[in-house]
Amino acid sequence: MDYLSHNVSVNLKRIRKSKGMSLDVVSEQTGVSKSMLAQIEKGSANPSLGVLGKITSGLRIRFQELIQAPPLDSCLVHVKDMIPTKEVTGQYRVWTCFPYEDNQLVEIYRIEVEPGKAYTSGGHGEKTREYISVLQGEITVEAEGSVHTVTTEDVLRFETDQLHVYRNEGIEKAVVVVTFLDYH
Repeated sequence: MDYLSHNVSVNLKRIRKSKGMSLDVVSEQTGVSKSMLAQIEKGSANPSLGVLGKITSGLRIRFQELIQAPPLDSCLVHVKDMIPTKEVTGQYRVWTCFPYEDNQLVEIYRIEVEPGKAYTSGGHGEKTREYISVLQGEITVEAEGSVHTVTTEDVLRFETDQLHVYRNEGIEKAVVVVTFLDYH
């Protein structure tokens, strides 16, 4: 399940319960079937914009309330249950684990690069920075004319206002966590 579907699932259930409404009542007020609402709340349906529009109208809430990150004390992301944000089979996969949300300052990715392959990322604009931690293997990061080999024992920080490359020169898959910071 992608993060937007997760947000809609959790928020719909939370909003419905906070209003003291059953699925039957929400169905009556929105024109969306009870079974579709139940599937959305379980995270097993990917509702269209039209369905989301009916839900927000019927519940008299802003669209943003449905898609925003749910208010949670903690959130465990299971990468194996997510669909990669970007993928080139046999080369790399990228998951957006925690996208920009409430504060619009931090985003967290997981990147896997196969041996002998590379993932190239464009610049992210002025006053942007990445922090790289390696979970498995090692990764060579080329940025700003510098080349750094990062292992599981290291953490790398660099400005990301220009093209940068994550290159796996090792013999095993490299797995990294990237924390992206916008510090405007």
